[in-house]
Amino acid sequence: MTALPRLLIISFSPIRSDPRVLKQVGLFSGKYHLITCGYGAAPDGVDEHFALSPDAVGWPSDRIGLLGHRYRRAYDQMSAVQEARKLLAGLSVDVILANDLNTLPLALELEPKYGVHSDLHEFAPKEKDDDPKWRMFVAPYMRWLCRTYLPRARSLTTVAPGIAAQYTKDFGVAADVVTNAAPFAEGAPRPVGETIRLIHSAAGQRYRKLENLIEAMRSAPSGVELDMIVMPNEPDYVAELKQAAADVPAVKFRDPVPYAELVQTLSGYDVSLVFLPPTNFNMENALPNKFFEAVQARLGVIVGPSPSMVEIVKQYGFGTVTPDFSPTALARTIQSLNPEQIMEWKRAADSAARPLAAESQLGIWEAAIRALLPASDSAVS
Repeated sequence: MTALPRLLIISFSPIRSDPRVLKQVGLFSGKYHLITCGYGAAPDGVDEHFALSPDAVGWPSDRIGLLGHRYRRAYDQMSAVQEARKLLAGLSVDVILANDLNTLPLALELEPKYGVHSDLHEFAPKEKDDDPKWRMFVAPYMRWLCRTYLPRARSLTTVAPGIAAQYTKDFGVAADVVTNAAPFAEGAPRPVGETIRLIHSAAGQRYRKLENLIEAMRSAPSGVELDMIVMPNEPDYVAELKQAAADVPAVKFRDPVPYAELVQTLSGYDVSLVFLPPTNFNMENALPNKFFEAVQARLGVIVGPSPSMVEIVKQYGFGTVTPDFSPTALARTIQSLNPEQIMEWKRAADSAARPLAAESQLGIWEAAIRALLPASDSAVS
């Protein structure tokens, strides 16, 4: 019996809770001899796993290297890179799927037999371009990584059309788009009750300006409530949000839920606020998990004028777009909500659930990895 091709997936993230990487694992499990390297325990369905220690750092912190434009040194000094090199030393693989730009040099260094596919989760050179210090010291390093390593990847994917276009414009590389679509979930639209229930789930990061949602709810009509599920990425900021909402009875915070339970949790609501002010390039071009999770939960959505989301909302009709990103514009949209309109959105989300599910996207990764292998070594389909 012919041995399956050996595929290594690298991600400097806790893979068991990383939705995008978990989709890769689920896609390739059983079709390849699947090996993963990342933080935490092995994800289900892999043949081997190399766990990075929790304190291994996957971003550049070498100030001398960054300030002196000694970028290879800055990369080599990352403790996650150093630890992964030791864990993976001598490992023989056919193909590597490298997640995010920070794993690509390592993946190329490991010299897989048939090359590396790079999956870029953001536009790395502008990831935090709202921060002046980041723009000055880290962005040049990211551009160096892109110039040096992206042309050496055999193929590329990223998360949204605007981000793919920017990689082509700035670095001359072509990237296919695999959206952050959620897996298809069986379900049906639930009727709107006496209270219109809004939901927003997000990372608790200041640049997301979640206070805008709270401000918009100050003028919400009676019978409209907002629950916020906010991860404690920046605990001080999350505490500020809770303090700001203390005198807004229509806003409540609820504890985060495991990713596997998220769509089911969301399905108890009516409308998801996917309202992302363009505080940096990636936010401006965002096509986030929460947008697709709302579809699988059969919810309506309210989005700001984010180009990638606007295009899909208009195509499928499961929500509305605010005129701008101000709290006032969001407040007026919330004030105009009515059960009949929301039920139309929910029915439209139900119709869109299958075409917008992750399963419609996964073939792009599958074809990209298969294309790296000789025909005689292709994985089982």
